[in-house]
Parts: sequence; C-alpha cells; structure tokens
Amino acid sequence: MSENKTQYRQLYVQVPAGEVYAFIPGNIMNVFVKVGDKVKKGQALLSLHAMKMDNNICANIDGVVESINVTKGQAVSKNDVLINIKPLEE
Repeated sequence: MSENKTQYRQLYVQVPAGEVYAFIPGNIMNVFVKVGDKVKKGQALLSLHAMKMDNNICANIDGVVESINVTKGQAVSKNDVLINIKPLEE
C-alpha cells in the first residue's frame, strides 16, 4: 500500500490594507512619492528592479503615504514592507 503525501503552499497571503510590499527580491530604483502625499489605488509608488526588469509597485488603496521604509538603491527581500498608506477617512 502506497502512502500519498501532498504538500500545499499558500498561494495568496492576506496583507493589511495599506501595506505595500515587495513581491520579489530586488533593488529600489526610484521612489515616486513622499510622506504626506495623497495616492490613488493603482498609482505607481516606486520602481523595483528585479530579474533584469523594472517593476512599478502600485498603491493598493486610496490614502495618504504614512511612511516610506526604503531608499533609492536599497536592496529588498521578498515580502519586505516598502510603504505604509493610511486609508482616507470618509
């Protein structure tokens, strides 16, 4: 009798609204916003160079940039929190 073993990996991780994180290790090429800027969902916040490509990392909610945790030229790891956005109060 053979024993089947199956391993599952979590494909999607729930992150708090307003946390913008690196989806892949790379280097920060440019930061397009500063603390206090109002941003819209989908707006480019910074550029991440990984695997010979520049990737724009975008806001996941409408809000105000609360903190920027990286600087231009900095190396980041997967899942590092790059920017925190405070949701707009309605």
